[in-house]
Amino acid sequence: MNNFQLEALLNAELKPEQVKDYSPNGLQVQGRDNVQTIVTGVTACQDLIDKAIEYQADAILVHHGYFWRGEPQSIRGMKYQRIKMLIENGINLYGYHLPLDIHPTLGNNAQLAKRLGIEIIGGLEPNNPVSIPVYGKLSTPMTLSQFEQQVATILSRPPLVIDGGQTTRIETVGLCTGGAQDLIDLAAAQGMDAYLSGEISERTTFSAREQGVHYFAAGHHATERYGVKALGEWLADHHGLTTHFVDIDNPA
Repeated sequence: MNNFQLEALLNAELKPEQVKDYSPNGLQVQGRDNVQTIVTGVTACQDLIDKAIEYQADAILVHHGYFWRGEPQSIRGMKYQRIKMLIENGINLYGYHLPLDIHPTLGNNAQLAKRLGIEIIGGLEPNNPVSIPVYGKLSTPMTLSQFEQQVATILSRPPLVIDGGQTTRIETVGLCTGGAQDLIDLAAAQGMDAYLSGEISERTTFSAREQGVHYFAAGHHATERYGVKALGEWLADHHGLTTHFVDIDNPA
């Protein structure tokens, strides 16, 4: 498949025009014209580039690409080394950030909710048809410790848990993968029993305790593994491309 045709295909599925983002979505670094083998991963770090070279991949597809708003514009140091390796090896880099978070079936939120047994009902952002955070119900209500164990088992790492204190039974859960800890206030406003995201800030503890919402910080990387993996599998199953998901270990 032509590299620009692949971008058009991904854009048609993920619809990046629906959201305002912090980085460009789509083809970020141009490589060879024809794409057959793709390495997928969460972040376009050097280790992932090295694996793509090992696989002789034509492209890398990630959730966290390059050229973030507010970062230095000069291409030097770590950024230079990464881009240099991509160009020297003819590897295309595709990055999709918020569009991959919110996709109703392939997205990070949807994929994590499915694994945790949460049936998504709607968005947490009022009157926003493309709400980034979502909410739903557990197929089977759980105690705080039971849900904590469920998250730890699915993600292969224990979450950091803040006990909101007001209920011992969790049924409704707000969810937003990655660095979305401050959206706990939306979960509280809509009466969620719990809210799960990737990261935690110092202030998040008090938001959870004072608003009576159990908070689960399950890891930015860990909560965002599944969207790009599902997207790669979709490309393989529906469009005949060869994809390899590579999970570069990251405890954060």
